[in-house]
Amino acid sequence: MRLAWAPGHSGGTVRSSAAAKRPAPRGGQGGRGSTASAPRPSRPRRPPRQNPVRQLHHRLRKAWDRPLTAYYLILGSSLLLLVLGLVMVYSSSQIEALQLNLSSSYFFRKQFIAAALGTVLLLVAMRMPVKLHRALTYPLLAVTVFLMVLVQVPGIGQEINGNQNWLQLGGPFQLQPSEFGKLALVLWGADLLARKGDKRLLNQWKHLLVPLVPVAFVLLGLIMLGGDMGTALILTAILFGLLWFAGAPPRLFAGVLTVAGLIAFILVRTSPNRMGRLSCVFATDPGPGDQCWQAAHGIFALASGGLFGSGLGASVEKWGQLPEPHTDFIFAITGEELGLAGTLSVLALFAALGYAGIRVAGRTEDPFVRYAAGGVTTWFTAQAVVNIGAVLGLLPIAGVPLPLFSYGGSALLPSMFAIGLLIAFARQEPAARAALAMRSSASGKKRAAVRWNTMRRRVKARPSGER
Repeated sequence: MRLAWAPGHSGGTVRSSAAAKRPAPRGGQGGRGSTASAPRPSRPRRPPRQNPVRQLHHRLRKAWDRPLTAYYLILGSSLLLLVLGLVMVYSSSQIEALQLNLSSSYFFRKQFIAAALGTVLLLVAMRMPVKLHRALTYPLLAVTVFLMVLVQVPGIGQEINGNQNWLQLGGPFQLQPSEFGKLALVLWGADLLARKGDKRLLNQWKHLLVPLVPVAFVLLGLIMLGGDMGTALILTAILFGLLWFAGAPPRLFAGVLTVAGLIAFILVRTSPNRMGRLSCVFATDPGPGDQCWQAAHGIFALASGGLFGSGLGASVEKWGQLPEPHTDFIFAITGEELGLAGTLSVLALFAALGYAGIRVAGRTEDPFVRYAAGGVTTWFTAQAVVNIGAVLGLLPIAGVPLPLFSYGGSALLPSMFAIGLLIAFARQEPAARAALAMRSSASGKKRAAVRWNTMRRRVKARPSGER
C-alpha cells in the first residue's frame, strides 16, 4: 500500500492514499477545528389531501355496492313508512272518528290490527321459497277473480264513496278484493312470463301478449264495473311494468298506450264526476260550487306546514275542512304537521324502496324473481306517484291510498306480503346469501365463545385432595 505524509500536522500521521483522496466535508476546511455535519434524514412526504366530497362519494358508492344494501333498504324503508304511517293515521283520524261518534283511536286500532296481520304475512312471504310463491299464483288469481265477481252481485257488494268494490266481512271489517288483484297480477304475470322465457317464446308478440293482456283486461273490467278508475290505473301500470321487464319492444308500448289512452279518454269524458276531478288539476281555490274543495284544501294544508310543520296533532285542516284526511290525503296532513322536512322524508323512503326493488330485479338471474320484483316496484312507485301527485294538484284525484302509509287494511295486507317478497328476493342474491351465511357463522362462534367463557367463570375451583 502506498503511504503519504499528511501535510499540516506535526508529527505527521500516515493515511492511506484512498483516504487522502476523499473530499473535505462541506462547510469546513479540513483543519483541526472543523467538524463534519451528519446528513439530514429525509422527511416522509405527506400524502396529498383528498377532496372531502370525493371521499364521501367514494364511501357512499362503496356502501351502495355492498351485497346486503338492497336487503337493508327494503326492510328499513318499509318499516319506517309503516311506523310513520301509523302515527299519522292516529293523528289525522281523531277528529273524523269523533264526528262519527266513535272513539278517537278507532281508525288507529283497526290500522294497527291490519299492520300486525301484515307483519305476519311479511314474515311468511320472506321465508317462503320461490317455488312455493310460484305454486300459489294460480290459486291466488282464481280466488281474487271470484271475490271481484262477488262484489258486483247485488246485495253482497257494498258501495262506498260512489264505488262498489267492497265486501262486508262482519262487524267493522270490510274487504276490497281489487287491492289483492294487484298482487295476483304481479305473481301470476311473473310466473307466466318466466315459463315462456324458459321456452324462448317471448320474442313473439302473440306469446308476449297472450294470455297476459286478456287476463289483465278481465281484472280491469271487473274493477271498472265498480267505478274505481284509480285502482284500474295502478293495474295498468303493473301490466306495463311486466311487459317492460320482459323486454317488450317500444313500438308495442306505443300501441298499447294509444289504446289505453283512448279507453281512458272515453271513460273520463262520459263521467261528470271524473270530468270534475280532471278540471281540479292545478286548482288553488275551491271554485264555483266548491267543486275543487278537496284539492284546494290539500294545497292549503301543505302550504301552512312551512319547513318543520305546525307540530304533530296540530293540524287545522283535519277539523272537517279536508275530506279523507287519513286515507287519500294523509300526505297533506303530514305536510301540515311535519312540514317540508316530513314530506321530503316520506319521498326519500319511497325513493329508497324503489331503488332497492330495481336493484333486486337487475341483479338476479332468476326470470321469475326479476319480473316479480319489477312488478312490485312498479306497483308501489306508480301508486305513490298518483297519490302524491293528486295531493300536490298535479294529477286528478284518483282515490288511491299511499302504500304502507294511508289508512286501509285491504291495501296494507297485500302490500306487506309484497314487501316480504322483495325481502326474500334480496336475501336470495348469491352475494347476499354468502354475506348472511358468513354473518350467521360469525355470530354463532361469538355466542359459543361467550357461552364457554361464562361457563368457565361459573365453575368453582375444587380441591385436588393432595397435601
